[in-house]
Amino acid sequence: MTAKIAEEWLNSCSGCEIAIVDMGQRLLDILDKAEFVHIPVLLDHKYLGQLGDGRHIEIPEADVGIISGGIRNEEHLEVAQEMRSKCRTIAALGTCATHGGIPALTNAYHTDAVLERYYSTETTDKPDHWPDDGVPACLDACYALDEKIKVDIYLPGCPPHPDHVYAALAALLEGTTPVLPARSVCDTCPTMRAGKGQLKQLRRFLQAPHYGSPQEPLDKMRCLLEQGLLCMGPVTRAGCGGDKTTPRCIAARVPCRGCYGPVKQDGNQLLDMLNALASNGIEIGSLPEHPSLLRFSGAHRLLRPARQGKES
Repeated sequence: MTAKIAEEWLNSCSGCEIAIVDMGQRLLDILDKAEFVHIPVLLDHKYLGQLGDGRHIEIPEADVGIISGGIRNEEHLEVAQEMRSKCRTIAALGTCATHGGIPALTNAYHTDAVLERYYSTETTDKPDHWPDDGVPACLDACYALDEKIKVDIYLPGCPPHPDHVYAALAALLEGTTPVLPARSVCDTCPTMRAGKGQLKQLRRFLQAPHYGSPQEPLDKMRCLLEQGLLCMGPVTRAGCGGDKTTPRCIAARVPCRGCYGPVKQDGNQLLDMLNALASNGIEIGSLPEHPSLLRFSGAHRLLRPARQGKES
């Protein structure tokens, strides 16, 4: 019997759906065992029926439900709940779904402040009200999926690597639990550790001295964090390099920005990174600001509006 897969995207950019397509030939292997009964980014399947005459959002029943993106408005919530009710297994695809992702940076501001920025400029009159005709009402924050519905499988990444998307889907269709990377970026990083405590302050990425060139073997390049560059590797889950394991940012001689979220699902990248800096002898006061340490994981109420002019 052919398994059924339903897929939805909520508060997201479709990068995770591109990762599905980027499985390439392996996608055909998946389609030999399963069919997509709902995936709006690729198939024309309307929430309210093909004629739009339905009264409630309806998604076909499926064995596996894949959801990318977090939950920011009432429509996102309704779709997520419908997916949960129609799918036996729910997989959160991408860091927006698992931890809020970039969209959760909005959690640093109250909703009214966000709408003010969207709909007002220095050259426009203040509107009497925010647009609401046919526009779903915003929730009070951007939520990760598991804050609103039960999630069975987590596939972080911005976007997740196609190798791991395939591994997860193949495992789910076989009735087994996917085995995904569980270590940190540092655990898979080939750079050379020369010793902690030699630098006391962080510096800008483009600032001298030399931090590595394309001609230099990665195992000869000194750890970027030890050079005083803000690399989120110690507090970020590995996986961006796929089966090749080498972190993509590091391969490009760029510090990790934390896009796979915390190493543990319930981790806090901000607090963990502050500890990592302190353990390397780097002064925490040299950080220009703190919220960006949660640039990919600001859901679960970790990033909140500032109080009395203080950072979140």
